[in-house]
Amino acid sequence: MSGQFRENVQDILAVLPSTDDYFLLRWLRARSFDLKKSEAMLRKHMKFRKQQDLDNILAWQPSEVVRLYEPSGFCGHDREGSPVWYHIIRGLDLKGLLLSVSKQELLRFNFWSLELLLRDCEQQSQKLGKKVEKISTVFDFEGLSLRHLWKPGVELVQEFFSALEANYPEILKNLIIVKAPKLFPVAFNLIKPYITEETRRKVLILGGNWKQELLKFISPDQLPVEFGGTMTDPDGNPKCLTKINYGGDVPQHYFLRNHVRVQYDHQATVGRGSSLQVDNEILFPGCVLRWQFASDGGDIGFRVFLKTKMGERQRAAEMTEVLASQRYNAHMVPEDGSLTCTEAGVCECWQGWLLLDLGVGGRCTACIRSHQVGALAPGSRVWQWHPGLVPAQEGEVPGGRPL
Repeated sequence: MSGQFRENVQDILAVLPSTDDYFLLRWLRARSFDLKKSEAMLRKHMKFRKQQDLDNILAWQPSEVVRLYEPSGFCGHDREGSPVWYHIIRGLDLKGLLLSVSKQELLRFNFWSLELLLRDCEQQSQKLGKKVEKISTVFDFEGLSLRHLWKPGVELVQEFFSALEANYPEILKNLIIVKAPKLFPVAFNLIKPYITEETRRKVLILGGNWKQELLKFISPDQLPVEFGGTMTDPDGNPKCLTKINYGGDVPQHYFLRNHVRVQYDHQATVGRGSSLQVDNEILFPGCVLRWQFASDGGDIGFRVFLKTKMGERQRAAEMTEVLASQRYNAHMVPEDGSLTCTEAGVCECWQGWLLLDLGVGGRCTACIRSHQVGALAPGSRVWQWHPGLVPAQEGEVPGGRPL
């Protein structure tokens, strides 16, 4: 079948990054050996390569802020000789990066990294005398918080995984997750629709003994001390800072803009002295209510109430105030916040409806995006609501049966 596929793409063989059977088989496997679909995928990729100038991307250098604050790096090889790509979530300041550089540069940085890793695969193949064509990845999720679920940042990650699946098929050997917090299932469900079922099967979530488990994949001399191995920098640093960038908050002097423009799901005009009420149903304990909004033309007041009567509009005095009224300069900087119920006893009082009340001092447009995420325990299901709509997305969290 690979011979027939090679014949079908004969006209572009000369410009492919590789013409060996291993490369062509990647596209066949990605489309379950359907010749027409595999050919269409490869031809589309060649347009992508030209658009991104991937043939020359290794000569490109990312800007200083990306080099210093994009928390990732290539360090060592796994037990089969594949390069290992690390991602450090606690050091990821997506908002700071997107205020400092374009989304396109951050995507390009990851394509650049992938091309570097694939070049290393070729070098390993020559060194070891066997074909090395896959990459191992380690995601350190310690420190994952709601700030990492900021809408423009999530959309960037979703776009990257879409591009990864479409243009780098079958190169991921595994995605090893360490130090996953309770919020991890929420983050995973936001990305899950953008990766294939085959890639999902490669996700390995290691438990409390993750350092010992990691050694099954990577030998100690190829694994940084920080991750349970014996590798250090030449100066003895256990984090291998010369290979892995741990990121951090981006200093404001790198910022090129005051805010990132967000495309919101809903818009409404709120007149002077009036208010807009948005209902969000809280179905069970352990929920997170999150909101993002911006305004045009003036600042805006915002508060959250717990309704005492369902299905009818209530005055403020008739409801329980959960978040006191404050005014936000949302016409200058979009507002992003959340309320979390973490203990079952406390969560009992959140049953019912939460009402978000927006009021303005002058006529302006309030753009609101609010979503509420269900139980965070592994094996639960996660839903997202948009104001005034029924559940828009549903996904199963890895690690157990749905509720």
